[in-house]
Amino acid sequence: MNSIILLSVLGLGNLFLGFRRSNRLLLPVMMLILGAVLTVNFLDWGTSQSFFNGMLTIDNFSVAFTGIVLLTALVLIPFSQKYVLDGEANLAEYYSLLLFSLVGAIMLVSYNHLLMLFLGIEILSVAMYVLAGSDKRNLRSNEAALKYFLMGAFFTGVLLFGLALVYGATGTFVLSEISFAVQNPAPGFESLKPMLYIGMLLMFIGMGFKVSAAPFHFWTPDVYEGTPTFFAAFMSTIVKTAGFAAFLKLLVQAFPAANAQGIWLPTLTAMCVLTLLIGNVGAVAQTSIKRMLAYSSVSHAGYLLIALVAYNGQLEGASANGILFYSLAYSVATVAAFGVVKLVADARMREDYNGLNGLAKTNPLLAFSLTVSMLSLAGIPLTGGFFGKFFVFSAAVENGYIGLVVFAVVMSMVSIYYYLRPIISMYMRDTDATTNEVVPVTTFQAGALLLLALLTVLLGVLPGLVAGIL
Repeated sequence: MNSIILLSVLGLGNLFLGFRRSNRLLLPVMMLILGAVLTVNFLDWGTSQSFFNGMLTIDNFSVAFTGIVLLTALVLIPFSQKYVLDGEANLAEYYSLLLFSLVGAIMLVSYNHLLMLFLGIEILSVAMYVLAGSDKRNLRSNEAALKYFLMGAFFTGVLLFGLALVYGATGTFVLSEISFAVQNPAPGFESLKPMLYIGMLLMFIGMGFKVSAAPFHFWTPDVYEGTPTFFAAFMSTIVKTAGFAAFLKLLVQAFPAANAQGIWLPTLTAMCVLTLLIGNVGAVAQTSIKRMLAYSSVSHAGYLLIALVAYNGQLEGASANGILFYSLAYSVATVAAFGVVKLVADARMREDYNGLNGLAKTNPLLAFSLTVSMLSLAGIPLTGGFFGKFFVFSAAVENGYIGLVVFAVVMSMVSIYYYLRPIISMYMRDTDATTNEVVPVTTFQAGALLLLALLTVLLGVLPGLVAGIL
């Protein structure tokens, strides 16, 4: 709760810095705010607190996922330095919107009441709608904002309708009480089961949209491509981490009995298989790196869905730990990938694979950082991505989903093809007239890239630092 209060208050305070003539104070202040909130967040470790009559619960689960969300934002901020140098007029507003969106993300990982789930999604989403269209002179950014807003509003309505049906069937919004109502049906509950099941399905559809799961992923490539790269990175990591933590809480705390009856498991399994297939096959056909990363985001939603399918009935079990580790490894690698893509695109005005040609010669640090990122996303050993997939697959095998794991491994092999394409461009192709210049990288950004590469390797060599903490 302290994290939510600090982000809200400091986000409002940050707006007043926008009255200054210079933007140079905004970035260090943003870093200080996120660092302070991250520190305060971990002070709640080992405690269990509830607020607003139990609607919001702070425990180890919420603290751990909040830590990932805040850490991701902290390492992402250095890549906004160009906005500072260019004198972006609305930078204070953009930073405050990011802080407010983090409030929504924390609510998603801490909710214990369906209304808090809805509020968290809306606080997070509204900020993203605005930031997607922040490049007002770019038609692609305008298109991305419009698509994201219209589709987001529609699927929010679907989610809200499902929430209303679940309330109508169970008479409560509290997760534990929903579970009790399903496991201990009152007289006449049989006639309400169709309402409950339809409500569950609609909620799954709404959550599937938020985490870019197929077949509700279709907005992702266009929105990621049009959204400014810095905000696309935020959308790809923080929104997904918070969304899957919320999805897991919904399944484990509200609908465990429905899973025992085999109600939602087939639906979730079908979503998982479809997401893995579309995400990986779709990424193969892309020529734009941002669109490839968008489909990559879809495919990683499929791997995280495996952990949801294989959950063992406990919020702090193998599935939760698998999602936690995977989210951290994925977020670190994805921030590095988007960071390099942004720096290259700002200098070379290109977002295709050929824009990376010869980068290993002109900017060895950028090439090294992107290589580590791609290898991690592909799940190559000695990177965090390898153990992320290992923990998720292990949880699935322990619960008997061997066929699903085999399919996921095959899709991982497919992913190696498109993750190697940037590496081939950087190291094996010559520069041309548009790619022979050195990409400007500040010391601050270079330090962030080295830190991200170090974290990726550290998670691959010493996974026990994070694994099993829940």
